[in-house]
Amino acid sequence: MKFLWPDLLYTALMLPMLVVAYVWLLHRRKKLAVRLSSIAVVRSALSNSPGWRRHVPPVLLLLALAALALATARPTASITLPTQQQTIILAMDVSGSMQAADVAPNRLTASQEAAKAFAARLPRNVRVGVVAYADAAQLVQPPTSQRDEVMAAIDRFQLQRGTAIGSGILASLAAIFPDAGIDSSDLSVPRTSHRALRPRSSPVAKAPEPVDFKPVPPGSYGHAVIVLLTDGQNTIGPDPVEAAQMAASRGVKVFTVGFGTKDGEILGFEGFSVLVRLDEDTLHKISDLTQGQYFHAASGADLDRVYQGLQSRLVLETKDTEITSLFVGVAAALLLLASGLSLWWFGRIA
Repeated sequence: MKFLWPDLLYTALMLPMLVVAYVWLLHRRKKLAVRLSSIAVVRSALSNSPGWRRHVPPVLLLLALAALALATARPTASITLPTQQQTIILAMDVSGSMQAADVAPNRLTASQEAAKAFAARLPRNVRVGVVAYADAAQLVQPPTSQRDEVMAAIDRFQLQRGTAIGSGILASLAAIFPDAGIDSSDLSVPRTSHRALRPRSSPVAKAPEPVDFKPVPPGSYGHAVIVLLTDGQNTIGPDPVEAAQMAASRGVKVFTVGFGTKDGEILGFEGFSVLVRLDEDTLHKISDLTQGQYFHAASGADLDRVYQGLQSRLVLETKDTEITSLFVGVAAALLLLASGLSLWWFGRIA
């Protein structure tokens, strides 16, 4: 539990003063009692109320004041609560390299099964959207709470050429903010000579930012997150880091999942041979920029464990929560108890 130090110091100084004031009042009351008439002294002596009762209401009052004083210090505590986000966008790589059989039965099928299991485990109040990207990105399922629609969209994946990670991020942002004017379709570099990959040195389009946009702190948007999966490196479309910066400026966290190996392998797709290599550096940059996290999955079992970890990470979140109202409630209850006992025992509030 944490407190604001200036207010806590004020509370620490005030409480001893209240205790001293109460002791002084008791001492003063005894002096006055000596001056009372003999009838009053006898009446007090014959009273049926135990002596300790007269101390209970004042002690409860002091405790109530202490709770109110602590409330002014705005206490916070680390509490595990359901997160605010209600939308999760699954941005999934459907490039030709996903046909590789190094993960049984192949990378695409393994990623589909893991993604469907992940969606099925999420609470019903969480909407799930699906973006598929290769040389371009497409929202294949708008955010919905209907899990059967999500499963059907994932099952409809078809392999294509290219890997436009930046387009996948922008299409996910467009699904989260449909009125923000985000469109990645105009930024995809056209296909040339039927290549599944183009050299990394080739120019990559930059993601534009709408006019009059006001950025927010990275990771501050609590209503949606993006889970981005890829088994390769960006080959076409907007710069992934530029796209991640757009997500960061909107406060959206991007959790990246690298599926495969950094060394890569040569695969055949549509009659061409291509080298597929996992670019972990870029995925780290994307997650770091957006306050998300990077996960590596070298196998189907690893991928399933990553999704299980994401499920608990996205649904439950431990964060510092102000609990001032709790102290105020305790103070109110103590005040009511002190007043009730005083009325019951002595017929008055004193």
